Amino acid sequence: MTTPQARVTAERELCGLVNGLAQQISEHVRERATRLGLTAAQATALRELTGPMTTSELAERMSCEPSNATFVVDKLEKQQLVERRPHPTDRRARQLILTPEGSTLRAKLLALLEQDSPLAGLSAPEQDALHGLLQRARTRR
Repeated sequence: MTTPQARVTAERELCGLVNGLAQQISEHVRERATRLGLTAAQATALRELTGPMTTSELAERMSCEPSNATFVVDKLEKQQLVERRPHPTDRRARQLILTPEGSTLRAKLLALLEQDSPLAGLSAPEQDALHGLLQRARTRR
């Protein structure tokens, strides 16, 4: 049987590992983004723009406040990488759409992010297992 102190130690170590991995991933994204003349936040937005979505949806995917996502989208729009278009079913909302230049840059970014990824040492089944475990831990709140 595990003692309370052993559980506390194990949880602390696990938190340290998760935090360390998150820092490695952030540094990886930042370094790859810089190669393309982007900030880490812009790279994250491009990575998460898998199709038309609202700024609120993008903010949720980026794990940030909508106002922060709006700031990032403003920059991407000025660079002509993203367009805001009327939402097809909600006249109050606008959808974010990648421009052809944005789609090209996103493809380059995704290719760069794959290179030497901090998760590259894990097989596809291991990544799936990690994903499932982290998803479960996150939704237990």
